[in-house]
Amino acid sequence: MTVDGKWNITVNSPMGAQKSELTLKADGATLTGSGTGPGGASNAITDGKVDGNNVSWKVAVTAPLPMTLEFAGTVAGDSLNGNVKAGNFGSFPFTGTRG
Repeated sequence: MTVDGKWNITVNSPMGAQKSELTLKADGATLTGSGTGPGGASNAITDGKVDGNNVSWKVAVTAPLPMTLEFAGTVAGDSLNGNVKAGNFGSFPFTGTRG
């Protein structure tokens, strides 16, 4: 299953649903791309990995607080679901649809 393309992601955080858009591209076991969050800032993903249908990546954000978000999920067709670790704030589920 390919992860390539644009994804509409929703993180279910204590601050409510946080929506963002990702553009992802797999090259073997390496995942690259960028994300645009609620504030409109675009950030490159880092440390992106692909292992079958499993994907993971990190995104450094500055708002609402500076931190690195660590995503890990599974691609199934046009769905991408998993969890994101938000620094010391814990982990939260995310869902995504290819868009």
